[in-house]
Amino acid sequence: MRGTVRRTRTAGLVIGVLVTGLTACTGGAGDDKADKGRTTDRPVATACANGTFTWSRLTERDRLTGVSDPERLGEGGGALQNPMRRVYTPRPSVRADGPAPSPAEVLFSLGKKIGEIDSEARTLAEAGGDTWSFTDVRLPAPELDTDRVVPHAAGEFIQYAGVKEVAAHFRYTCPDGRTVSGHARNWTVDMSGLTGCDERPDSPLAREVARRSCDETAPTSPSGA
Repeated sequence: MRGTVRRTRTAGLVIGVLVTGLTACTGGAGDDKADKGRTTDRPVATACANGTFTWSRLTERDRLTGVSDPERLGEGGGALQNPMRRVYTPRPSVRADGPAPSPAEVLFSLGKKIGEIDSEARTLAEAGGDTWSFTDVRLPAPELDTDRVVPHAAGEFIQYAGVKEVAAHFRYTCPDGRTVSGHARNWTVDMSGLTGCDERPDSPLAREVARRSCDETAPTSPSGA
């Protein structure tokens, strides 16, 4: 029995979501308290609204998010009963070393870079009020599948789930030469699969499943490969 994988794209278009503005200010609560009741001419750094993104060190990798314990079925197979346990929670992330566009704008640029977002708009703010789930820095991790898979064969089986995680470094350059650097990460594909400890792993994800759920004598385990 060869392992099987189901992949579902998740970064679909969502209509009518409010777009976060580009302005990012610096300053702390302590400054506000000290200057309460009087004005200040201290300059406040903001991100320019018409800069250019440059992306580098782009990586894409499959990450295991959930895996079950092995379960042996007799002749004819049957419904698997062991639930998956979570081993990793993917979360969108945007970090910058100075005033930068909003996380949504950064993820919009990254989404266009990797082909996850198909839009002629130069920025998310110019996208006509549309947005994509990929641009949501609060996008929740996909739930682990609770459906009972029913293999129609005897053997030892493991259910697993994963995502394709994308990460890259960016540099945002304003027309006046100001730059800010940062890093962004998100996930693009929700996957689920079925494999067995009697099969040799054919991918990094399958090897991770074997390492976590199979004993050392199994063909899928690193020592048994």
